[in-house]
This record gives sequence, C-alpha cells and structure tokens, in this order.
Amino acid sequence: MLSPRDPERPGTVAVLGVTGGIGRQVSAVFSRAGHKVLGVARQHAPHAAGHPFVALDLAAADPPEIAGLLAAWHVDVVVNATGGWAVTEEGMHRAHVRLVDRLLAAVATLPDRPRVVHIGSIHEYGFVPPGTSIDETWPPQPSTPYARTKLAGSQAVLEAARAGDVDGVVLRAVNVCGPYPSEASFLGTLLRRLRGLSEGERLELMIADAARDYIDVRDVASAVLRAAEAADRGAVFNIGRGRAPTMRELVTDLVEVAGFPPGTIEETGGSVESKGGGWTEADIRLAQEVLGWRPEIGLRDSLRDMWEAAG
Repeated sequence: MLSPRDPERPGTVAVLGVTGGIGRQVSAVFSRAGHKVLGVARQHAPHAAGHPFVALDLAAADPPEIAGLLAAWHVDVVVNATGGWAVTEEGMHRAHVRLVDRLLAAVATLPDRPRVVHIGSIHEYGFVPPGTSIDETWPPQPSTPYARTKLAGSQAVLEAARAGDVDGVVLRAVNVCGPYPSEASFLGTLLRRLRGLSEGERLELMIADAARDYIDVRDVASAVLRAAEAADRGAVFNIGRGRAPTMRELVTDLVEVAGFPPGTIEETGGSVESKGGGWTEADIRLAQEVLGWRPEIGLRDSLRDMWEAAG
C-alpha cells in the first residue's frame, strides 16, 4: 500500500490532526518506518516542526481544495487522526462527520486514490454488558453525542469503501494513555491537576464507577502503520489492550508511578459524564490475526511515560 507511484517522486503519508496526541505518534511511527510525512491541522504546533506542514481547517475546506493538496504532495496514505472533545453535538458533528464527508469526497475524485486509515472509537458500539469482550461483529448502538458522531464518520468511510469510491479502513480504538494526552480527556485533566499539587497536598477527585480498556497511544500508531500496509479495503479492527481496569485502578496506578504517597487522592461523590459506556474491553484477535499487530506497552509503563513527558 505504501509503495511510491513514481520512483522519482515518492509518495507521502498525510497525517490529518498531526498536532493531536495520536497524530504526533502516527507521524513518528511512519517516519521511523522510512516514509515521508505531511502534517495537516488547523494550526501549527512546535512538535510538528519535524515534517512539512499545511495549516488547513478540513471541516471548512471544499473537497477540491483537499484533493488538490493530496495530489500536489503525491499522497499515498491518508491517516485521519482528527477528532475533538467538543462540548456541543454540533461541534462534534463538525469534527467527526462533516470533516470526514469532505475528505471522502476529495479522495473519490483522485485518479490514484490513497488509502484512508480512519481512527474511530470503541464507544461507537455503545453500552455493552459488563464483562463483554467487544469484537467487530457487535452491532453499533451508540447513545451519546460523541459516540453517535464518531460512528457516523466511521460508517461514511465504510460505505465509501463498499461502493469502491475509497480504499478505506477503520480502526476503532479504546481510550488512550501515554505521552501527551488531550488536555480535555480524563487523564489529561488529572495529569494537569497532579502536576499542580504542592508537597503533602491532597487532590479531590470524582471517579466514575466504570471499567475501561486503555491503550498506549504509541500502540495505536503502530496499528495504523499495519493497517496502511496490510488491511483489506472496508475492514474494521478493534484496537485495545484487551483488558478493562477500573477507573480507580487507573488513577491509583498513575498516582503510584508519579511518586505520590497513598492517600493523595480524596475521592468525592457526584456523577461523572462519559463519552461512552461504563464498560469497554476490546476483543483484539482480528487485529492480531490479520495485521500481525499486538499491544507492546504495559499500562503502568504507559502511565509512567505520560507523567514523565508532562514534566
């Protein structure tokens, strides 16, 4: 999938959302594998300086503009690592649906269509009974605005692939941890608050009564690389660690690897809003069998790296 069209003009991997936590790791893994990377995002960020970069609001750009960009850079693979933690459903629709629709319309017009690897979410499946290991045959029934809009974007990619308009693949990733989490995520918020603690100070925190699969962001990036190289058009893969620690266990592990004493967290009552269900655990056998991929980074190591990177 990644062979250049012309030996004199090698192809490029376009990473959309390159300034985000997943995008920066995707660009790194493709670079290490020897591929040219073009970063695309609304605004530049210092960590994107190692690659060519184009500032573009993909949700507002017309498909011909997007198509022209991909053609000009001889893009062979497009990785959609965009997405948002927008507050309103309209904001989520813009980030997760409108952007995808415009990207697909652009790709469909290109004579040499690049592979599109779209990063979706395990929350697209909706609420599942605790203990369920979610495989790719589980019928998606999302109930939150985040999950509904993420599913709409993934379905658009799959429908375009089935129609032959796009060479698209979808990865439904679980919650991510590891270096540089989104500041709007639970771990990103907790990380910032822990970094602001004074010695001996305690942190009041509401913790959801939930268990969720978490995977290191670098393992997600390696799955994207494998999907770009090995997956069939229209395929869906669930990407996770295949384990569902409780949120209390997750918090406890982060506090411990950060070196805080026991009792640093003072749990408070109250409801916690979530982007998905109270239980998520991915069945990752299909990705292992087809892509030859498996997660390599343990949860505590991931949390330790996340803490150290924030320092």
